[in-house]
Amino acid sequence: MSMLGIKWKLHGTGKSIKPGHVVAPDERLAWPLTIGVGMQHVVAMFGATFLVPIITGMPPATTLFFSGIGTLLFLVITRGRVPSYLGSSFAFIAPIMASQQQFGVPGALGGVVMAGAALALVGAIVQKFGAGWINRLMPPIVTGAIVALIGLNLAPAAKQNFDAAPVTAVVTLATIILVSVLFRGILGRLSILVGVVVGYLVAMLRGEVSYDKMEAAAWVGLPQFQTPEFHVGVLGLFVPVVLVLVAENIGHVKSVAAMTGQNLDGVSGRALMADGAATVLAGFGGGSGTTTYAENIGVMAATKVYSTAAYWVAGVFAILLSFSPKFGELIATVPPGVLGGAATMLYGMIGILGVKIWVQNKVNFSNPVNLTTAAVALIVGIADYTWTIGDLKFTGIALGSAAALVIYHGMKAIAKARGTVAEPETEHAGLPPEAKAAAKRSPKKR
Repeated sequence: MSMLGIKWKLHGTGKSIKPGHVVAPDERLAWPLTIGVGMQHVVAMFGATFLVPIITGMPPATTLFFSGIGTLLFLVITRGRVPSYLGSSFAFIAPIMASQQQFGVPGALGGVVMAGAALALVGAIVQKFGAGWINRLMPPIVTGAIVALIGLNLAPAAKQNFDAAPVTAVVTLATIILVSVLFRGILGRLSILVGVVVGYLVAMLRGEVSYDKMEAAAWVGLPQFQTPEFHVGVLGLFVPVVLVLVAENIGHVKSVAAMTGQNLDGVSGRALMADGAATVLAGFGGGSGTTTYAENIGVMAATKVYSTAAYWVAGVFAILLSFSPKFGELIATVPPGVLGGAATMLYGMIGILGVKIWVQNKVNFSNPVNLTTAAVALIVGIADYTWTIGDLKFTGIALGSAAALVIYHGMKAIAKARGTVAEPETEHAGLPPEAKAAAKRSPKKR
């Protein structure tokens, strides 16, 4: 049982958490409280996980099913050491939408499977040799650029939905913005879900919602499964997603390690393999690609409950919900205006996450290597440059990601050989000791 990570110790009396204490991954509260926390995790992932299939035209119930299955698989593969929920990854939205235009839904699912397999392979290598080589291949300037361009590449899709119902979209976006600053705790963290609900109510009043499919659907039934098709032409669309998922997954594992006070470096490879395996499984059945969820990390930070028992509850609850076709069709009734308002926020957030990576790692843009890497990659990604070679079609995300990697490593190698770049890659790095001391002594603004 311990090898599967399902042997938990009772935390104290199981009824409360003392100030300054946390419920560790291998602990649990009393089952009624654990079930409550687990259901809260489902609510936290709900809005974001459902937006991906709604935007891409995939079956929401199927995505929910593989989200729950993927979470349980993740917990087993990581042996219960990493509390995390696997929800739909926004990084898959652009490649799924692009591949659907040429190869349909089966072709897009084939791309999801290939991305998952590549991610699992990276995880196996990390588990064997450590994650140091990833940091060298993808330093913060490269990782930030790739994350940013994936989000900003989706801007036209957000605008298209926004223009379909501007009033509803504005209400949805305004609600998301206001809720995020009006409320504290879990409600503030669920601003996107609240915004979608309010926008949906407005859409109902404006006659923008159709319930024909929902009324015809059964209350209980299997999710809609679909098999993938494999085309070489989608490789260029989905390979860059793997780079984002690697960076995202490792970042989340580090966040959990910091919150729990445990060293999880030894299981980071397993986390990547689990995420990859869950994505492969989803692609083979008709679901969206998965990733570890920051929303649920936020729930853990708020509740101080890091018990993997709560995630088992969340995974099982998600699977049970997926067996209601009527529920799935209800989710699918979300109209374009609501999606446009939410997507404006979501896609922008993905772009800003890339900038956040630069800021947190103090990337120095006075360094021409960093500046050029970011500048070219972002324009290629945002403008959606395309390059077709036979059956292969590389779009903005693939070309932008490749540009970030090639330009950074190429310029760095040339600069090192010629000794032409004097600026450090990060701010304050490489300063003489007396300069660093002077910076620390400088008076702070009050």
